[in-house]
Amino acid sequence: MDVFDAIGKRRSCRSFKDIPFDHELLERILEAALWAPSPKNAQPWEFVVVTNRDIRKKIYCEAEARRKWVLEKSGWRWLENYNVDFLKAVPVIVAVIGDPDRSGADQFLPEGGMGYQHACAAAVQNMLLAACALNIGSLWFSLFDPVVIRDILGLSSSKLPIALVCLGYPKGDPQSPGRKGLERVVRYIR
Repeated sequence: MDVFDAIGKRRSCRSFKDIPFDHELLERILEAALWAPSPKNAQPWEFVVVTNRDIRKKIYCEAEARRKWVLEKSGWRWLENYNVDFLKAVPVIVAVIGDPDRSGADQFLPEGGMGYQHACAAAVQNMLLAACALNIGSLWFSLFDPVVIRDILGLSSSKLPIALVCLGYPKGDPQSPGRKGLERVVRYIR
């Protein structure tokens, strides 16, 4: 699949078939993540692959607690109907973990470094595009407290969970949410 086709066809999937995930496809997706750019090529990521049902249920419980908390804090009514049950059904969750000690020169700025987070985000995007090219359903999930996920996964306090990437065979065709036109989001300085 051409990269522009993958970019245009990629969708967020929240409904997965209940069948085991092919390990070779998972490795191809993870390999794509490794080729993401990073400041000074520090490759500040690690990937925790979760297939254990009990751990997925703990992740679901955290996401559900966070959904309720954000609804209360924000008042965003759409969260009343947002369902995170797919976290119990998805066969694979890849936690993308960032290492702040492997950021770029930005780590010396007064605000601290974020380059490692950007690199992890690029790795996530590579995974999503690779999954699309392989006809695998995927979702970039971020409705969680990193401290809780760190505890669930048994991570060092020096590491930061950046994203959870859900992978599985899609049930149905996820709908396109549409995009704003270039004229609304691009400004040229000449």
